Amino acid sequence: MRTRHVPLAVAGVAALAISGLAAAVPAGAATSATTPALVAAPNTGVSHGVAWARACASTTSADAMSCNALRVTGRISNGKTAKPNASSPSGYGPSNLLSAYKLASGGGAGQTVAIVDAYDDPNAEADMATYRSYYGLPACTSASGCFKKVGQTGGSVPRANASWAEEISLDLDMVSAIAPNAHIVLVEASSASMTNLGTAVNEAVKLGATEVSNSYGGGESSSDTGYDSTYFNHPGVPITVSSGDSGYGVEYPAASPNVTAVGGTSLKTASNTRGWTESVWSTSSTEGAGSGCSAYEPKPSWQTDSGCSKRTVADVSAVADPATGVSVYDSYGSVGGWATFGGTSVAAPLIASVYADAGSHSTSVPASVAYSHSSSLFDVTSGSTTSCSPAYLCTAESGYDGPTGLGTPNGTAAFTG
Repeated sequence: MRTRHVPLAVAGVAALAISGLAAAVPAGAATSATTPALVAAPNTGVSHGVAWARACASTTSADAMSCNALRVTGRISNGKTAKPNASSPSGYGPSNLLSAYKLASGGGAGQTVAIVDAYDDPNAEADMATYRSYYGLPACTSASGCFKKVGQTGGSVPRANASWAEEISLDLDMVSAIAPNAHIVLVEASSASMTNLGTAVNEAVKLGATEVSNSYGGGESSSDTGYDSTYFNHPGVPITVSSGDSGYGVEYPAASPNVTAVGGTSLKTASNTRGWTESVWSTSSTEGAGSGCSAYEPKPSWQTDSGCSKRTVADVSAVADPATGVSVYDSYGSVGGWATFGGTSVAAPLIASVYADAGSHSTSVPASVAYSHSSSLFDVTSGSTTSCSPAYLCTAESGYDGPTGLGTPNGTAAFTG
């Protein structure tokens, strides 16, 4: 059984903020946290004018992971909340995301992106078909061999779960949007334990995945370095992991030096050359993109920031703010159709799909590629999640910072090689 690294609660938490999963206060970095606590986070909140609900309830149980998907439940104006219309999309679609990140349409050919989640979504294939049809994307079906759904050891799928079904729909739709010509393997773990999810990661690679997306996380523990070698040691396979939705603090497996830790941004249209602008996603000190210093994981040789003696989170980032969220179709969860989602669960499959657009991978740990091609990323230089020291661990700066890493995709050059 994993022993969770007990976090410290940050003072001044807004009443409607979400604190998310228990996470380690980064070693080697000062924080404004003052009161020791280990409590389950609220499962609803408000972000820049939208109300949202966490798809998967947060947990403080040992060895338990929670998905990092946040579903928009209403938009707030003049003190009133308007519920979303499930009959039509209301968030960013494929063309918006491709435009924002300067990606060509029709990407992913020859690649197989794996999605690893817990439990079964019985409607996964049908819901993905609805999303693809609406946006004019090529079909990807089990009958054609493009789509495959299996359990964590390649056999029968586990019992269904409506909460994780929302996460699964989000993940499949993001791969469809960014890498529509890739094959997709959905590997469903029997439960949300790290052991079962890690077993599913191994199965995904065994089945030929060229990229693996993981949109979940939990508290760090002394067991994590063992999990690194058991579940995440797949040279040449990009494994993306969401950094978490609870602001400053580190989750596992994002802390693993074998993966690409993916932070989050707010993405908005702008009258500039790019046509878009991004800032750190944050609503309060405990709601936003996860970041900081790992308590246990060694610092990889390719990571050279000076504020953490151990692994720093994140590496790169993409849109995650529910207020600037993405359209998703899900009929099995509580949505009942179209919904808008945020959270770093958006960013992880998006970045996995950018790796798929980039093609085959020759570098042992693909996360390292971005560090030698940082000029091929959009540098995010505004916004913060809280106050910390060194400041770059929670505040955007020119170059590397914790919440957004090296930046967001500007084409595929930073993900090639």
